[in-house]
Amino acid sequence: MDWNRVAGNWKEFRGKVKAEWSNLPDDCLDMIAGKRVALSGRLQEAYGISRNEAEQLIKRFERQPHGRFLK
Repeated sequence: MDWNRVAGNWKEFRGKVKAEWSNLPDDCLDMIAGKRVALSGRLQEAYGISRNEAEQLIKRFERQPHGRFLK
């Protein structure tokens, strides 16, 4: 997944992230703004998981069908 394109299309992509991780509040989504590292950090905080677990969640998310339009 090209995270530069995610950042450029964040308003569209934001809803998909919110649907996947509903514990992320809207203000966190605004701060993430398509940045993969920021998403990882916020997932760690919101779900009380390790960095490795957050990275695994993001990788699984990237493989989902909605990620295809970003390649």
